[in-house]
Amino acid sequence: MSAPTNHDAELNEFGYTNKLKRSLGSFHTFAAGISYISVLTGAFQLSYFGIGFGGPAYVWSWPIVFLGQLLVALSFAELASRYPIAGSIYNWAKKLGGPHVGWLAGWMMLLASIVSISATALAYQNTLPQIWAGFQLIGDGSDATDSAVNAVLLALVLILFTTLVNAYGVKLMAQINSTGVFIELAAAVLLIIALALVVVNPPTIILDTNGTEAAYGGSYLSAFLVAGIASSYVMYGFDTAASLGEESIDPHKNAPRAILRALIASFVLGGLILLFGMMATRDFSAPELAESGLQFVLSDALGPFVGRLFLLAIFVAITVCVLAVHTAAIRIMFAMARDNALPAGKLLARVSPRFQTPVAPAVFIGVVAVVLLLVNIGQPQIFTAITSLAIILIYISYLLVTIPMLVARLRGKWKSTKEEGRFSLGKLGLPINVLAVLWGLGMSINLAWPRKDVYNAEPPYHWYLQYSSVLFVGIAAVGGFAYYWFIQRHKVGVLADHAASEKDTAGDEKTSLV
Repeated sequence: MSAPTNHDAELNEFGYTNKLKRSLGSFHTFAAGISYISVLTGAFQLSYFGIGFGGPAYVWSWPIVFLGQLLVALSFAELASRYPIAGSIYNWAKKLGGPHVGWLAGWMMLLASIVSISATALAYQNTLPQIWAGFQLIGDGSDATDSAVNAVLLALVLILFTTLVNAYGVKLMAQINSTGVFIELAAAVLLIIALALVVVNPPTIILDTNGTEAAYGGSYLSAFLVAGIASSYVMYGFDTAASLGEESIDPHKNAPRAILRALIASFVLGGLILLFGMMATRDFSAPELAESGLQFVLSDALGPFVGRLFLLAIFVAITVCVLAVHTAAIRIMFAMARDNALPAGKLLARVSPRFQTPVAPAVFIGVVAVVLLLVNIGQPQIFTAITSLAIILIYISYLLVTIPMLVARLRGKWKSTKEEGRFSLGKLGLPINVLAVLWGLGMSINLAWPRKDVYNAEPPYHWYLQYSSVLFVGIAAVGGFAYYWFIQRHKVGVLADHAASEKDTAGDEKTSLV
């Protein structure tokens, strides 16, 4: 157990004492946020989807999603400056909206994080077989079902790796993650330069819809709303920097900066990659483009050798992205478990004296992510469907923070901090909060809309597959909350091993958030 510090006062306000070791510096927290966003993973992973449904013009969804998510990130930065705490979404929602809202937000975020681990790990399939054909272990890659099975096999190996690293301790995770982020950022800059040198199209190419509106009765807006999911998949997870707050040095300053820097850096680098990627694309009708997206553009425009070098960097980016998502999921589970808000709370909240990290959540989350993949093995549409479900849950869990935050502002119960070094939106807080809620509601509806193109794009066609987003979210929310209401809520309370002592809480004259 680490010694108490002046950064633990807010933990005491929640009723906790710090059981985790503070060892992460400013770059570590920044790296955690940017590796979760992972511009090389996200920009490449669903580029085939964006181009296929929206043509080159889908790139305009990138700045739109950035502006919307920036509103959320600014709100989160203010919370992170006040409460850099493990399981950030869970504890923020609990503080703002009460224990029931907090539990639902934590549950949705935990489920979303586990689904994201599975979805992101599947990105290996679009990268590794193009580096070396030997990675296509099942079939030759020409059959959609074989590719889906192979994707699951590669994903299983990655999840095993992230489970072992996270179980070993946050220090090893941070070292691997920071190294991976450095490689990713350097590769992103080099990739932008390389693509800029081989452009064949003018910048106006991003005004070309490639005729995709024809599939929607001539309405490009309809096509664009679908294609925009590709950008929506990338820019989230920035709250991870705050979720590592109990393990960070000077988190009140570092967490808000890390949140905003990670999002802005991802927007700039990703936007330039997409722009020059479209300008470097030789043939937008190439079938390989519809299957692999920008991965194909790299090999086609830069040549097989140079293309493979950048694909290696994407492989690193995917690896550290899944590692960061797994890390964030562990902190959410740990935060809920120490409140005894989950079954087997005492076991899940136990911090290993040897590794100084919650080991049981690392293993449990890894196992569930693997099971989720195995249940869906052999489904050609697994990649897009699972990805979309993960995004919906993320946006809903974010709303369960921004909506209670807005209610607190409207009731005059929000007290902006004026402490030196703390991030505050001041008078801009209310309009930014309003827009953040409207953005989150709009995107949640768009993402969950039961489109056959997204949730049942290939046979067999079934109504429950097309409506899987609504069914999944409904079952997750209603079923999960029913369990909490009738069973778990009667057991909720900070576990004795994690409870702050009277000495810790006495004299903590911190201003309450609401």
